Amino acid sequence: MAKTSTKAKFSKATYLKWYEDMLLMRKFEEKAGQLYIQQKFGGFCHLYIGQEAIVAGAVSATKKGDKHMTAYRDHAHPIGLGMHPKYVMAELYGKSTGCSKGKGGSMHMFDTSIGLWGGHGIVGAQIPMGAGLAFAEKYNKTKNVVLTSFGDGAARQGALHETFNMAMTWKLPVIFIIENNNYAMGTSVERTSNIIDLKKLGLAYDMPAETVDGMSCEAVHEAIERAAKRARKGDGPTLLDIQTYRYKGHSMSDPQKYRTKEEVEEYKAQDPIQKVLKVIKDNKFATQKQLDTIEVKVKDLVVESVKFAEESPLPDASELYEDVYAEEGYPFIKEY
Repeated sequence: MAKTSTKAKFSKATYLKWYEDMLLMRKFEEKAGQLYIQQKFGGFCHLYIGQEAIVAGAVSATKKGDKHMTAYRDHAHPIGLGMHPKYVMAELYGKSTGCSKGKGGSMHMFDTSIGLWGGHGIVGAQIPMGAGLAFAEKYNKTKNVVLTSFGDGAARQGALHETFNMAMTWKLPVIFIIENNNYAMGTSVERTSNIIDLKKLGLAYDMPAETVDGMSCEAVHEAIERAAKRARKGDGPTLLDIQTYRYKGHSMSDPQKYRTKEEVEEYKAQDPIQKVLKVIKDNKFATQKQLDTIEVKVKDLVVESVKFAEESPLPDASELYEDVYAEEGYPFIKEY
């Protein structure tokens, strides 16, 4: 049977950007996993491998001024938002040149200049915080939108329901994104709730909700674009159950005995990077030489990032009590 060509739904530039960004996320995470095993850095380490289309589609569907907040699986988010990966790697190493000055580590990437408001290690804590950021945007009469991402496990937190109620009551410009990778650590969605269709969590609040193919950049982009348009109009929040899959365990210490190799391979057959690459090739958006150049560029960036992290200094002990509070106050709140 002849292979069918995939028609492009977006521009050549968009597909090439998706491909390069997702490839960088993937290669960065693979290297981070290797370095963790070599004990180059410690603490927890949660890899995003397989889920890259969510960040890529979210970034392409939003604009400067919008804010992104997520959980502890957060290495890909700053990279997708434009941070040089060397600052992410330095943060993993706990170095002073990291994006959180080496004080956050793997779970607490942060840079408001690119719209990243964390990496948060407390399960589900970012849900009400994201709504709080959205309240500030509404209060200040901006047209900015806040994207708040959390896992299918965090969706079981009670704070979600309080937040959903307030967000709908006040029509806050927030998009709630469930990065639904099927497992809360090692526990499947089916074992944590009788509600398997997670978009139904919005029903009690009349919150618009939809299920999204998280292995497709196009589907993610389109869903977030619709939700952002609604939020900017003042119509309030949207819940997106973005169904994705992590190829690796919950963290580096996860033996993954709760799922089969066949299940993992089934999802790898839907790999988002390969899907985008197929569109690029089918539509002749790039020659093989150009694709090879992108691969070399990504490889060099990862090598540069490791070198930068290893050569950077550790934070000085005198900084132990610095940055506990933000001395400038809250830059997202205007003068009273």
